[in-house]
Amino acid sequence: MAEYTLEIKDLHVSVEGKEILKGIDLTVKSGEFHAVMGPNGTGKSTLAQAIMGHPKYEITKGSVTLNGEDVLEMEVDERARAGLFLAMQYPSEVTGVTTSEFLRTAINARREEGDEISLMTFIKEMDKALDQLEMDKNMAQRYLNEGFSGGEKKRNEILQLMLLKPGIAILDEIDSGLDIDALRIVADAVNKVREETNLGAIIITHYQRLLNYIKPDFVHVIMQGRIVKSGGPELAERLEKEGYEWIKEELGIEDVTVGQN
Repeated sequence: MAEYTLEIKDLHVSVEGKEILKGIDLTVKSGEFHAVMGPNGTGKSTLAQAIMGHPKYEITKGSVTLNGEDVLEMEVDERARAGLFLAMQYPSEVTGVTTSEFLRTAINARREEGDEISLMTFIKEMDKALDQLEMDKNMAQRYLNEGFSGGEKKRNEILQLMLLKPGIAILDEIDSGLDIDALRIVADAVNKVREETNLGAIIITHYQRLLNYIKPDFVHVIMQGRIVKSGGPELAERLEKEGYEWIKEELGIEDVTVGQN
């Protein structure tokens, strides 16, 4: 298995001239799961979007590297081909492109010319993933996310994760909108990818419930655009019981937000 290291150093990000991230330092290696938590409006999703190159998010200082290569110099598609993946909080609908067409094209974009995945192999792998996610096989022939429920969109993001097999994944609130059964199915699929590929991941979430199923190695709390506290799974458990007030009191923080999630 290939080894990956995503290294974020002193990352500052602005949106429409307002600084949202104010110096993020985080290193994620293959096999490591890092949970990123924090109240609304503290910059968690901004971190995900900035890493993946959304043009709305202006990086004003700092660096992001993947295996020593400068991610910030890469186009969005180059970041994906290099091994980064984002499961989005709000996946877009794409009319005219079926889920299966999108996935096969995305898989082949990461392969060398002449080494494209065969149609039969692709169908076999996709059917296996659809079964694990308990998704209707007909969804593969529907336009990407068009008319999907919120839960179906989240499962479809994890379907992409399973087939693309990235090195480092960013999972942005994949638990929102899922009932307890769907949450377990999605979490089991993520754990299987980790087991099979040594996936490293940043897991952005508000709730301990996801972390009951996907066990993080590290937990980080973002407030005011910075990581203010890090620890192990026990940190998430304490946050579930006590909320964020104790961190605010410990650090003397009053307003934790920066106005952007």
